[in-house]
Amino acid sequence: MNILAIDTATDVMGVALTKDGHLKGELLTNLQKNHSVRLMPSIHHVMEEVEMVPGDLTKIIVSKGPGSYTGVRIGLSTAKAMAWALEIPIVGVSSLEVLAYQGRHSNMLISPFIDARREAVFTGLYQFKEGEITSIVDDQYIKMTDWLDYLSEQKRRIMFVSPNISMYERTIQDTLNEFAYIDKSIYQLGRPSDLITLGKNKERDEIHILTPKYLRLAEAEANWLKQNKGRNTYG
Repeated sequence: MNILAIDTATDVMGVALTKDGHLKGELLTNLQKNHSVRLMPSIHHVMEEVEMVPGDLTKIIVSKGPGSYTGVRIGLSTAKAMAWALEIPIVGVSSLEVLAYQGRHSNMLISPFIDARREAVFTGLYQFKEGEITSIVDDQYIKMTDWLDYLSEQKRRIMFVSPNISMYERTIQDTLNEFAYIDKSIYQLGRPSDLITLGKNKERDEIHILTPKYLRLAEAEANWLKQNKGRNTYG
């Protein structure tokens, strides 16, 4: 089985390829640049390096969010277009699940998070049980202070993993004290090769049903709904 993984949900843009269960190529950058310009050339580059062509692919796995609206949309639309054209299965995986996978060697609860601006985050709670990752609390959009208050009530040791860890590290430590664990030695970014590990045995998604996992409305859409609340918008 030849699998292509695509991740553009955050500033991280990642592409990975496996062939018969072996990782053959992986490209990852963590830059505030336009993924739409760089994604297809990156896919082409990795496939060329490992001497594969799109027709060799048998599955595509994509990070479906949450994260950057534009980033999620770029990755998912590209993956869906390729899967449809090649007539191969597609699987969407939560970008938070990919982050939580970085804590796979721990038996602690794991709280991955992605900054959502205005002191809010996309987050959830995961744990590894018998070598399998399990969602303990569903992915959600929430104020970071509210999330930390909830976690402090659990009285459990919790590992935090995030590409934005430095933004909230002091608040995490001050709120959870000895229950907070931030391992500076682990990788704080999701890897596209981990997408393959997490998604290769998941059931395929229907291409026309697979949608981004935004968790909240885009600001423009939310403002429009607020302004038009109670109005008959059809004239």
